[in-house]
Amino acid sequence: MKTDTQLRNDVQAELNWAPEVKASNVGVIAKDGVVTLTGHLASHAEKYAVERAAQRVHGVKALAVELTVKLPFDNQRTDADIGLAADRALEWNVLVPEDKIHPMVEKGWLTLTGEVEWEYQRSAAENAVRNLMGVTGVSNLVKVKPKVSAADVEKKIHEALTRQVEREASRLSITVNGSQVTLRGTVHSWTERDAVQGAAWSTPGVSVVVNDLLVNA
Repeated sequence: MKTDTQLRNDVQAELNWAPEVKASNVGVIAKDGVVTLTGHLASHAEKYAVERAAQRVHGVKALAVELTVKLPFDNQRTDADIGLAADRALEWNVLVPEDKIHPMVEKGWLTLTGEVEWEYQRSAAENAVRNLMGVTGVSNLVKVKPKVSAADVEKKIHEALTRQVEREASRLSITVNGSQVTLRGTVHSWTERDAVQGAAWSTPGVSVVVNDLLVNA
């Protein structure tokens, strides 16, 4: 297990390695595996990059994000300008279904609402607007609405697992409750664990995946 000093140094090194992050603007505190990030950043895109970089470091059990976004004067935009840019970004993204997702902006904070059939569409919408100039934060409230029965969801997940990780499929328990899928069982590696979770997320109608799979290397 890493000491607090080792963990802090590893997170700082990862931030220094990330080209989209100005590491000197980020403070890092580590305590018992919990990493606290502090500082003022120039964009929501950089804040997101800082969070992802910290999550990549082995030994980080939890993140406390105390980062704030303070836009440079040249990057400030009116809510109307941000709303128009977000609408265009969603419209031009081929992964986002037309007229299904609606942006709303208040003081630079962008909120997405609507309903889609797939989780990848929900994620694509957030990715499309996250890096827009003037955005200080994003709340993704888009819902994945099931259009298939629970039995159909379970069947499709089993079929996907058989194609992708055949040796694991027979040893897994899949429970479907509405649009939520719970995965239980044992896999041989983190790669296979991610593959099983990816198969679940790729199923139409799934909006929540609870991954309780254990890795038995």
